Amino acid sequence: MFGFGAEEMRVLKALNTPAKIQDFLQTLRTNFDYDTDTCMSPRMVLQMRRAHCIEGAMLAAAALRIHGHKPLVVDMDAAAFDECHVVAVFRQNGYWGAISKSNHAVLRYREPVYKSIRELVMSYFHEYFDNAGRRSLRSYSLPVNLSCFDSRGWMTAEKDIWYIPHYLAKIPHVPIVTRSHIARFRKPDPIEIQVGKIVEWTR
Repeated sequence: MFGFGAEEMRVLKALNTPAKIQDFLQTLRTNFDYDTDTCMSPRMVLQMRRAHCIEGAMLAAAALRIHGHKPLVVDMDAAAFDECHVVAVFRQNGYWGAISKSNHAVLRYREPVYKSIRELVMSYFHEYFDNAGRRSLRSYSLPVNLSCFDSRGWMTAEKDIWYIPHYLAKIPHVPIVTRSHIARFRKPDPIEIQVGKIVEWTR
């Protein structure tokens, strides 16, 4: 199915709920791009057993697809001094949730309790800041259905699939803050900054 082999399908079929997909992502080491930058396909993530945020989001999207969901991802764009974050999104009973591969304590799974994509994205806003405490989330994309890349074999490619992050970077994003908002941002408390520096995996 979708070009996956029997063992790959065995793993993906077992991930039959968003929570199980999230639990599986947590078993994968964070991909620190050891020798060179990577953007691995779901197949290569399964083989290498490591992933960074977009690699984890694409694996989650593929697993959701196996179980009848659309393979949707949302790109959250940050200020130039920080990094963007990509999550796989899904709907249950009309509400949105998210599956997220993050090495940090807070930019993680979201239960499907959000009425809109904006509401879901805004649940990440407060804790989205860099190590200096600068709040950085600026905009988000509408959900992108990765099936539009089926002709390029995005799920099972053995080479990096940079065309997906490049596409996410160039599509329109919905702004969530104005310059006046940014000028009035209060810096997180020291304890919040300290918690924000906690990571799950180290190099």
